[in-house]
Amino acid sequence: MPGPRPRSAPGEVWARRVLGVFRLLVAALEVAALIGNFTYVLGFRFFATTNFFSYFTVQSAFLAVITLTVAGIYALSAPRDPAWLGIVRTMVTVYVLVSGIVFGIIVAQASTRDYRVDVPWSDTLLHFVVPALAIVAWVADSIIAVNPKVPWSTVGWVLVYPTVWLAYTLARGSQLGWYPYFFLDEAQVGGALGVAVYCALVLVIFVTLTAALVALNRWLWRLARTARDRPAPPPRTQDLRAPRDAQPASRR
Repeated sequence: MPGPRPRSAPGEVWARRVLGVFRLLVAALEVAALIGNFTYVLGFRFFATTNFFSYFTVQSAFLAVITLTVAGIYALSAPRDPAWLGIVRTMVTVYVLVSGIVFGIIVAQASTRDYRVDVPWSDTLLHFVVPALAIVAWVADSIIAVNPKVPWSTVGWVLVYPTVWLAYTLARGSQLGWYPYFFLDEAQVGGALGVAVYCALVLVIFVTLTAALVALNRWLWRLARTARDRPAPPPRTQDLRAPRDAQPASRR
């Protein structure tokens, strides 16, 4: 029969609460970015609501809002997160990071493809600010090391959602002739082979980022646990014995 769980130290409780508030603030910032971006694209002549919600960035942002909100509530109300939440948080962190990386590549290549990509404040939040804050929250959790270590199986799980999204996007694009990203359109990348090459590149980014985060989490977790479990040095006791030459001489 397992014994009772050890109580969290006061410092861990305080750190968890700060982290919980931070998670909720990042989720609120993500909501503001989504609202601002939706308002921005409403001004486009050929705007379609379904297209907006088909972007991987937008879908991963919604996942981030849900995950960060749940994680924030856990951090404020429980001594540790469940193991599954660590896996989901890692995957969602990778999704928003990849969204920022891909968006940066698209902006960088815009000039070479004779089109312009505007970056309003909402896109700046979605693709750069929120991913940076998400990784800060993720690293802070690893440093606290209260939650279970992120398992290596996360590297496989992270590909499930992007694979489903890719199949949906390619099937929808073949019917409508619209793709959320240029590298999914055969007409813009030299055919199916060009699409496959870009998808393989993004796949490598997913796997590499996830493996790096899992390795970092486990390394920081071990460091924190080792420091926490290291026995404290024994207190220094004062030697009350008087020196031999200081003892009073005995009477003869």
